[in-house]
Formats: sequence, C-alpha cells, structure tokens
Amino acid sequence: MPTLLDFRRRIRSVKNTQQITRAMKFVAAARLRRAQEAALAARPYAKELVRVLRSTMARIESPEHPLLAKRAEERILVLVLSGERGLAGAFNTNILKKAAEFYRSKPGKKFTLIPIGKKGRDAMRRAGFTFAGEYVNVLSKVNYGIAREISKLVTDLYVEEKVDAVYMVFSEFKNVISADLTVEKLLPVEKISTGEETEAEAASSQIDYIYEQPEQQLLARLLPRYVETQVLRSMLESCAAEHAARMTAMEAATKNAGEVIEGLTLHMNKVRQAAITKEIIEIVSGASYTA
Repeated sequence: MPTLLDFRRRIRSVKNTQQITRAMKFVAAARLRRAQEAALAARPYAKELVRVLRSTMARIESPEHPLLAKRAEERILVLVLSGERGLAGAFNTNILKKAAEFYRSKPGKKFTLIPIGKKGRDAMRRAGFTFAGEYVNVLSKVNYGIAREISKLVTDLYVEEKVDAVYMVFSEFKNVISADLTVEKLLPVEKISTGEETEAEAASSQIDYIYEQPEQQLLARLLPRYVETQVLRSMLESCAAEHAARMTAMEAATKNAGEVIEGLTLHMNKVRQAAITKEIIEIVSGASYTA
C-alpha cells in the first residue's frame, strides 16, 4: 500500500505537470489570437480574388491556360497540412485520417505528396509515400514567401504534366472548439466557388467590368495568384486550427490534473486517518493491558 510520502510525491509531480499544461494553454491562447486574426483577414481577399477570377473567366468564350487543362487523374499531387508539434489532441491524427480516406477514395491512382508540417511529414515518410517536396517549421509563422514557393512548385509540376491533379488536405478554422477537415481541389482550376456564395455575389460576377488589359492576359496573371492565395489561406487556416486544438487539449489536461490531485489528496487523507486511528487503537489497547 502506498505510504503518505508516496502520495505527497505523486501529488507534487501532478501539480508540476499542471503548471506546465496551464502555461502551454496560455501560450497557445496568445498565439491563437494572432493566428485567428490572420486567417480571418485573409478570407475577404481570397473571396474577392475568386469573384474577379470568375468574372474574367465568364467573359472568355474558351479560356485557355496550362492551369485550366484537364487530364485524366492518374497521377495526383496532394498537399497535406499538419501540425509542427504535438500536444494538440487529435489534430494531427484527424488530418492523417482524412488524407488516408482521400487515398482510399481513389484506388489505383499514383499519389505524390507535399507535406507541410513536421508531424505529417514524419508519419507519411514512415508510410513510404513519395515526396515532391517537404516544408517543415513553416506554419509557426506563416508568410507569403513560403506560400509562393509552394505554389510555384505545384504549378510547375502541373504545367510540365508530371501530375494530373492537385488537392489540399487541411483543417479549416471554424472556432476554438471545432475545425472542419477539408479536401480541396487546387488544380486544374474549375468552376470556382467559395462555398458561401449568395445569389447577389453570383450575379456580381456577371457585371460588365471594363478591364485595362485583355481578358486572356488578365486571366494569365490571376490564375497563378489564385493558386498562391489558396495555398496561403490553407496555411493560415491550418495554423489557427492547430493553436485552437492545442489550447483546448491543454485546458482539458489542466482540468484532468486538478481532478487527479483531488483524488490523490482524498486517498492520502484516508491513509493518514487510518494510520492515526491505528495508533490510537494501539495506545488504548496498551493502556488497557497495563491497567
């Protein structure tokens, strides 16, 4: 049976762990605020770019561009955005499960991956996947330069016909409690929709704008920018979702540590009370025997 000293050591150890999880919760909350602001700020720009691109494509009878070329999907490139670190609950596991479901939904296809995030890179490397590139330690501080580099690699592979389609698997930030696991087709660029388009927004794409450049030239500039924006947005969304998951996990861990401390304290008091009762009984028994 554990002694009082064992209980005290265990309680002290759990309290130390609780302090760490509480500190990690506060750090994740601070980072989440900045990441959430960045993700929410990127959405209007991405939405407006989609609207302009849709309007431009609607004015070209047969738009032609390498990023619009459709081929049979035999070689698929997948961008998997995971977390850089652990202690985020089931965040990384859910992303990898979603990616695995996507692989199973397209049997017989050849998959090439670009992992973005250390945890996903390590897991998919162990699984034996082929990488076209890898990016780690880039989600802790997302910047446009990295997103542009990734999008250039993706577009080069597609234009050179080394892949037939490009998809992104990431966690889209919804709120602190939950996130939406998303599989989004990046290339070829098809009928573009944000998923939240109203009738008024759909009608706005048919407004007869006067463009300074020819529509085909404008389309050639907008399509690469669209890919860059979508990659950047997915990175910002994934970053915010990871911090939210970590904050929620550390809050739950702190609460559970408190419950463990309460349970250990109760057991320790019972053991101490039993020891005191035993000593009193021994003293009374000894006194009665002497008398």
